[in-house]
Amino acid sequence: MGKKNARSLTCIASLACIFISLSGRSASAAAFDYGEALSKSILFYEAQRSGRLPDHQRVTWRSHSGLEDGKASGVDLSGGYYDAGDNVKFGLPMAFTITMLSWSVVEYRDQIAKSGELGNTLGAIKWGTDYFLKSHTEPNVLWGQVGEGQSDHACWQRPEDMTTSRQAYRLDPSRPGSDLAGETAAAMAAASMAFRGSQASYSNLLLTHAKQLFNFADTYRGKYDSSIPVAQKFYSSRSGYADELLWAAIWLHRATGEQKYLDYVAKNAAVLGGTGWSITEFSWDIKYAGVQVLASKVLLDGKAGSYKSVLEQYQSKAEYFLCACLQQNSGAQVQRTPGGLMFIRQWNNMQYVTSASFLLTVYSDYLTSTGNTLRCNGRAVDYILGDNPRATSYLVGFGFNYPRQVHHRAASIVSIKQNPSFVGCKEGYSTWYTRRQSDPNLLVGALVGGPDVSDNFADERNNWEQTEPTTYNNGPLVGLLARLHNVSKAASPLPSPSSRKQPGDGISIDQNVTMSWDYRGQRFYRYGVTVSNRSKQTLEKLVLKIHKLSGSFWGLTKLSASDHAYTFPSWIRSLPPRSSFTFVYVQPAPLAEISVQSFARAS
Repeated sequence: MGKKNARSLTCIASLACIFISLSGRSASAAAFDYGEALSKSILFYEAQRSGRLPDHQRVTWRSHSGLEDGKASGVDLSGGYYDAGDNVKFGLPMAFTITMLSWSVVEYRDQIAKSGELGNTLGAIKWGTDYFLKSHTEPNVLWGQVGEGQSDHACWQRPEDMTTSRQAYRLDPSRPGSDLAGETAAAMAAASMAFRGSQASYSNLLLTHAKQLFNFADTYRGKYDSSIPVAQKFYSSRSGYADELLWAAIWLHRATGEQKYLDYVAKNAAVLGGTGWSITEFSWDIKYAGVQVLASKVLLDGKAGSYKSVLEQYQSKAEYFLCACLQQNSGAQVQRTPGGLMFIRQWNNMQYVTSASFLLTVYSDYLTSTGNTLRCNGRAVDYILGDNPRATSYLVGFGFNYPRQVHHRAASIVSIKQNPSFVGCKEGYSTWYTRRQSDPNLLVGALVGGPDVSDNFADERNNWEQTEPTTYNNGPLVGLLARLHNVSKAASPLPSPSSRKQPGDGISIDQNVTMSWDYRGQRFYRYGVTVSNRSKQTLEKLVLKIHKLSGSFWGLTKLSASDHAYTFPSWIRSLPPRSSFTFVYVQPAPLAEISVQSFARAS
């Protein structure tokens, strides 16, 4: 093992487990049904479909939409995915979504198959690649977007009712887009590997298009958002196109084994930034960390040949990213919330959590395959699923306490199958967008943007930074959940204080430390409190008295700013017999003192 790889192992092994490190806390006893979460995270893609929906569509509140897309330009561009809570088909995030979904299958095919979701996952990929095949009408032509963000965002309509512009935008030699063409090439190359074992002819077709798109991207260089300027306010290519050229080449090398693609990655390592950029983000825009991890695999597999030196440079940059995520760099570190969540930026932070978690996981597996064993648990994913200071699942439909007012046009407006009356732009805003009630359609499996830098989250439809889901949030999550579903979920119990009180009258209060972590020199504790009604009558008007509570709390309503009185959370009005509710609080202090002040029994 070389010195660089040894440094990586020191960085990773110092925190014992990649997932624990990413979430920034020690192992807890939390356990989730990862198989259920996996199934729901894949189901989400059926809610994002554009085009004519198949007979076996499982999200039945959606219907056909965008059937005329591309028709005005003489091309059939129906199909594909809406990227988020709007009705535009943006090419760059859609392609990245398919790349990551395909990578999930490439790495964890057997695990996905054992969970019974391989068919649905391949179906989700194919819905995207079928659209890409339609969009790639000539070797040097790629239709890169349908719809326009400004007019779309001025409307709040179901996809089935769209009255906004459906103009199609294309890339060609006079209007290049190396980033978009390169990402689409990467997506089709990765997808070709996903389909290789089951649909050989389709796999070969995808690979042919991937090669053509890479040649187009490399020959006619330019940023796609210069050729499609309407994309700039929504998916601006800040990193340029160099990373996507390397990304496409490394995927083509993996898919074909052809030396020329490895030659490209090695010989262009410096000029295209592959060994020059030290970054702390992997996303639909910035692919360098993904390139560096895949290049490291070539090195770890002993296939570097004459490129050993340059691939070691790629590996060094990959380890810089991974160690930044683990906060083990001597330089730049990825920030974390007090609750331990990796935090990159305010808008849709969960995308960076899932993508970084995926790279950490596959890199760990690459090391393991070369004899460097690491045993990892799913603590980062557990944060997403509800093991966090708010006890909130950020995966819609998973658990009990999840977002109910998702920033999503289709989910927030009554299904066209239930009420076919047309919903106009302004009516959608006045009637449905501002409505302070749960969505009429449950967007099962949607991973929303998530909490802010302080672990706070507001479940409000107009809070688009936190409550809007995207397709590329889920792509890497699928692989993570598949891997976790098929490994031991055993975790060491956290040695911690606990208490149990039974104040009488059939009420019990159980407190436990469920998590602890260090943050800026202080030791923080997450306390879980379960209040149970052990009587045979419904409990109403409960008032708890809580002293020595100095930190943040979730799952309770404070009755007065001046005293220590608290009651049920907003979503609970009473507690039936033999039932309970849970709240949590976080503070760098011992247990709070909790007692029952008053209550009533239903007559």
